[in-house]
Amino acid sequence: MTYGEILFRTATSFVTLLVLTRLLGKKQVGHLTFFNYVTGITLGSTTAEIIVSRQITLLQGISSLVLWSLMAFIIALTGLRSVRAREILDGQPTILIKQGKILEKALAKQHLNIDDLSMLLRNKDVFSPEEVEFAILEPDGQLSVLRKEELLPATKKDIKAPVTPVYRIPTELIVDGRIVEKNLVKMDVSVVWLNQQLKKAGIHSMDQVFYAELQLDGTLYIDKYQDSIP
Repeated sequence: MTYGEILFRTATSFVTLLVLTRLLGKKQVGHLTFFNYVTGITLGSTTAEIIVSRQITLLQGISSLVLWSLMAFIIALTGLRSVRAREILDGQPTILIKQGKILEKALAKQHLNIDDLSMLLRNKDVFSPEEVEFAILEPDGQLSVLRKEELLPATKKDIKAPVTPVYRIPTELIVDGRIVEKNLVKMDVSVVWLNQQLKKAGIHSMDQVFYAELQLDGTLYIDKYQDSIP
Protein backbone atom coordinates (compact mmCIF):
# COMPACT_ATOMS: atom_id res chain seq x y z
CA MET A 1 0.00 0.00 0.00
CA THR A 2 1.48 3.35 -1.08
CA TYR A 3 1.64 6.47 1.07
CA GLY A 4 -0.77 8.17 -1.32
CA GLU A 5 -3.32 5.40 -0.87
CA ILE A 6 -2.98 5.55 2.92
CA LEU A 7 -3.50 9.31 2.89
CA PHE A 8 -6.53 8.97 0.62
CA ARG A 9 -8.01 6.25 2.83
CA THR A 10 -7.39 8.35 5.94
CA ALA A 11 -9.02 11.47 4.50
CA THR A 12 -12.01 9.54 3.15
CA SER A 13 -12.50 7.65 6.42
CA PHE A 14 -12.23 10.87 8.41
CA VAL A 15 -14.92 12.63 6.39
CA THR A 16 -17.18 9.58 6.46
CA LEU A 17 -16.83 9.17 10.22
CA LEU A 18 -17.51 12.88 10.76
CA VAL A 19 -20.72 12.70 8.73
CA LEU A 20 -21.88 9.50 10.44
CA THR A 21 -21.28 10.80 13.97
CA ARG A 22 -23.26 13.91 13.13
CA LEU A 23 -26.05 11.67 11.84
CA LEU A 24 -26.07 9.57 15.01
CA GLY A 25 -26.28 12.69 17.17
CA LYS A 26 -25.05 13.80 20.59
CA LYS A 27 -26.44 10.76 22.38
CA GLN A 28 -23.91 8.61 20.53
CA VAL A 29 -21.04 11.02 21.10
CA GLY A 30 -21.90 11.18 24.81
CA HIS A 31 -22.01 7.36 25.16
CA LEU A 32 -25.29 7.66 27.07
CA THR A 33 -25.91 3.90 27.01
CA PHE A 34 -23.77 0.78 26.81
CA PHE A 35 -24.90 0.24 23.21
CA ASN A 36 -23.76 3.77 22.32
CA TYR A 37 -20.40 2.97 23.91
CA VAL A 38 -20.00 -0.24 21.91
CA THR A 39 -21.08 1.51 18.72
CA GLY A 40 -18.46 4.20 19.24
CA ILE A 41 -15.71 1.62 19.75
CA THR A 42 -16.87 -0.33 16.68
CA LEU A 43 -16.87 2.74 14.45
CA GLY A 44 -13.40 3.70 15.66
CA SER A 45 -11.87 0.25 15.21
CA THR A 46 -13.52 -0.20 11.79
CA THR A 47 -12.15 3.15 10.66
CA ALA A 48 -8.65 2.12 11.78
CA GLU A 49 -8.96 -1.12 9.79
CA ILE A 50 -10.07 0.79 6.70
CA ILE A 51 -6.97 2.99 6.85
CA VAL A 52 -4.27 0.31 7.28
CA SER A 53 -5.71 -3.07 6.26
CA ARG A 54 -4.77 -4.56 2.90
CA GLN A 55 -7.46 -7.23 3.20
CA ILE A 56 -10.42 -4.88 2.72
CA THR A 57 -11.00 -2.32 0.00
CA LEU A 58 -11.92 1.27 0.78
CA LEU A 59 -15.42 0.71 -0.61
CA GLN A 60 -15.94 -2.37 1.56
CA GLY A 61 -14.81 -0.52 4.68
CA ILE A 62 -16.94 2.55 4.03
CA SER A 63 -19.95 0.30 3.29
CA SER A 64 -19.43 -1.44 6.63
CA LEU A 65 -19.27 1.90 8.47
CA VAL A 66 -22.40 3.21 6.77
CA LEU A 67 -24.38 0.00 7.36
CA TRP A 68 -23.46 -0.15 11.07
CA SER A 69 -24.34 3.52 11.52
CA LEU A 70 -27.61 3.09 9.64
CA MET A 71 -28.57 0.17 11.89
CA ALA A 72 -27.68 2.20 15.00
CA PHE A 73 -29.75 5.11 13.67
CA ILE A 74 -32.77 2.84 13.05
CA ILE A 75 -32.49 1.43 16.57
CA ALA A 76 -32.36 4.97 17.97
CA LEU A 77 -35.51 5.93 16.03
CA THR A 78 -37.24 2.79 17.25
CA GLY A 79 -36.39 3.73 20.81
CA LEU A 80 -37.84 7.21 20.30
CA ARG A 81 -41.18 5.85 19.11
CA SER A 82 -41.63 2.89 21.45
CA VAL A 83 -41.29 2.91 25.22
CA ARG A 84 -41.04 -0.89 25.31
CA ALA A 85 -38.29 -0.91 22.68
CA ARG A 86 -36.43 1.81 24.59
CA GLU A 87 -36.54 -0.29 27.76
CA ILE A 88 -35.13 -3.29 25.90
CA LEU A 89 -32.47 -1.38 23.96
CA ASP A 90 -31.29 1.13 26.57
CA GLY A 91 -32.20 -0.66 29.76
CA GLN A 92 -33.86 0.86 32.81
CA PRO A 93 -32.52 2.66 35.87
CA THR A 94 -31.99 0.36 38.84
CA ILE A 95 -32.48 1.38 42.47
CA LEU A 96 -29.48 0.19 44.50
CA ILE A 97 -30.14 2.01 47.78
CA LYS A 98 -33.55 2.88 49.21
CA GLN A 99 -33.91 4.94 52.39
CA GLY A 100 -30.39 4.09 53.48
CA LYS A 101 -30.76 0.34 52.88
CA ILE A 102 -28.65 -1.43 50.24
CA LEU A 103 -30.73 -3.65 47.94
CA GLU A 104 -28.46 -6.68 47.66
CA LYS A 105 -30.47 -8.44 44.94
CA ALA A 106 -30.44 -5.35 42.73
CA LEU A 107 -26.70 -5.00 43.34
CA ALA A 108 -26.04 -8.61 42.35
CA LYS A 109 -28.28 -8.31 39.28
CA GLN A 110 -26.05 -5.47 38.03
CA HIS A 111 -22.90 -7.54 38.79
CA LEU A 112 -21.71 -5.02 41.36
CA ASN A 113 -20.17 -5.67 44.75
CA ILE A 114 -20.14 -3.46 47.82
CA ASP A 115 -16.73 -2.05 46.89
CA ASP A 116 -18.06 -0.97 43.48
CA LEU A 117 -21.02 0.71 45.15
CA SER A 118 -18.80 2.46 47.69
CA MET A 119 -16.62 3.82 44.88
CA LEU A 120 -19.64 5.09 42.95
CA LEU A 121 -20.94 6.79 46.09
CA ARG A 122 -17.58 8.42 46.83
CA ASN A 123 -17.59 9.82 43.30
CA LYS A 124 -20.74 11.67 44.41
CA ASP A 125 -19.06 12.84 47.64
CA VAL A 126 -21.09 10.37 49.70
CA PHE A 127 -19.15 8.19 52.13
CA SER A 128 -21.91 6.13 53.74
CA PRO A 129 -25.10 4.47 52.40
CA GLU A 130 -26.81 5.77 55.54
CA GLU A 131 -26.68 9.29 54.05
CA VAL A 132 -28.65 8.19 50.98
CA GLU A 133 -32.40 8.33 50.42
CA PHE A 134 -32.14 6.84 46.93
CA ALA A 135 -29.20 5.73 44.78
CA ILE A 136 -30.09 4.83 41.21
CA LEU A 137 -27.80 3.19 38.67
CA GLU A 138 -28.49 4.79 35.28
CA PRO A 139 -28.33 2.94 31.93
CA ASP A 140 -24.97 4.60 31.18
CA GLY A 141 -23.44 3.17 34.37
CA GLN A 142 -23.48 6.45 36.30
CA LEU A 143 -24.95 6.59 39.80
CA SER A 144 -27.54 9.24 40.65
CA VAL A 145 -27.76 9.97 44.37
CA LEU A 146 -30.45 11.72 46.40
CA ARG A 147 -29.27 12.41 49.93
CA LYS A 148 -31.60 12.27 52.89
CA GLU A 149 -33.48 15.51 53.33
CA GLU A 150 -31.81 16.42 56.61
CA LEU A 151 -28.40 16.18 54.92
CA LEU A 152 -29.23 18.34 51.91
CA PRO A 153 -27.69 21.84 51.82
CA ALA A 154 -30.07 24.70 52.52
CA THR A 155 -31.33 26.61 49.49
CA LYS A 156 -32.25 30.28 49.19
CA LYS A 157 -35.87 29.18 49.31
CA ASP A 158 -35.28 27.40 52.62
CA ILE A 159 -33.81 30.50 54.27
CA LYS A 160 -36.17 32.84 52.39
CA ALA A 161 -33.31 34.79 50.84
CA PRO A 162 -34.09 37.12 47.91
CA VAL A 163 -33.67 35.50 44.51
CA THR A 164 -32.58 37.30 41.35
CA PRO A 165 -34.21 35.85 38.22
CA VAL A 166 -31.75 34.47 35.66
CA TYR A 167 -32.48 35.64 32.13
CA ARG A 168 -29.23 34.60 30.48
CA ILE A 169 -26.39 32.13 30.75
CA PRO A 170 -22.68 33.09 30.70
CA THR A 171 -21.91 33.71 27.03
CA GLU A 172 -18.57 34.09 25.26
CA LEU A 173 -18.18 37.40 23.42
CA ILE A 174 -14.49 37.25 22.48
CA VAL A 175 -12.49 34.14 21.64
CA ASP A 176 -8.84 34.25 20.54
CA GLY A 177 -8.99 38.01 20.07
CA ARG A 178 -12.06 37.87 17.80
CA ILE A 179 -15.59 39.03 18.55
CA VAL A 180 -18.27 36.34 18.42
CA GLU A 181 -20.78 38.36 16.41
CA LYS A 182 -23.74 35.98 16.75
CA ASN A 183 -23.48 36.11 20.53
CA LEU A 184 -23.42 39.91 20.54
CA VAL A 185 -26.72 39.85 18.65
CA LYS A 186 -28.18 37.11 20.85
CA MET A 187 -27.30 38.93 24.07
CA ASP A 188 -28.27 42.36 22.66
CA VAL A 189 -24.80 43.76 23.32
CA SER A 190 -23.13 46.37 21.13
CA VAL A 191 -19.51 46.56 20.05
CA VAL A 192 -19.40 50.05 21.58
CA TRP A 193 -20.38 48.68 24.99
CA LEU A 194 -17.87 45.87 24.65
CA ASN A 195 -15.06 48.28 23.84
CA GLN A 196 -16.04 50.46 26.79
CA GLN A 197 -15.79 47.49 29.15
CA LEU A 198 -12.39 46.57 27.74
CA LYS A 199 -11.11 50.11 28.21
CA LYS A 200 -12.30 50.09 31.82
CA ALA A 201 -10.15 47.01 32.28
CA GLY A 202 -7.16 48.79 30.75
CA ILE A 203 -7.36 46.93 27.44
CA HIS A 204 -7.10 48.97 24.24
CA SER A 205 -7.04 46.21 21.63
CA MET A 206 -9.03 43.03 21.00
CA ASP A 207 -5.72 41.32 20.21
CA GLN A 208 -4.88 41.42 23.93
CA VAL A 209 -7.96 39.36 24.84
CA PHE A 210 -7.82 35.59 24.83
CA TYR A 211 -11.35 35.14 26.16
CA ALA A 212 -14.18 37.42 27.29
CA GLU A 213 -17.50 36.25 28.67
CA LEU A 214 -20.70 38.07 29.62
CA GLN A 215 -21.66 36.99 33.13
CA LEU A 216 -25.08 36.43 34.70
CA ASP A 217 -24.99 39.82 36.42
CA GLY A 218 -24.12 41.66 33.19
CA THR A 219 -20.44 42.13 33.98
CA LEU A 220 -17.66 41.06 31.66
CA TYR A 221 -15.12 38.40 32.57
CA ILE A 222 -11.84 39.01 30.70
CA ASP A 223 -8.80 36.78 30.33
CA LYS A 224 -5.82 38.39 28.59
CA TYR A 225 -3.15 36.58 26.62
CA GLN A 226 -0.37 37.99 28.74
CA ASP A 227 -1.88 36.53 31.93
CA SER A 228 -0.84 33.03 30.83
CA ILE A 229 2.71 33.99 29.87
CA PRO A 230 5.25 33.19 32.65
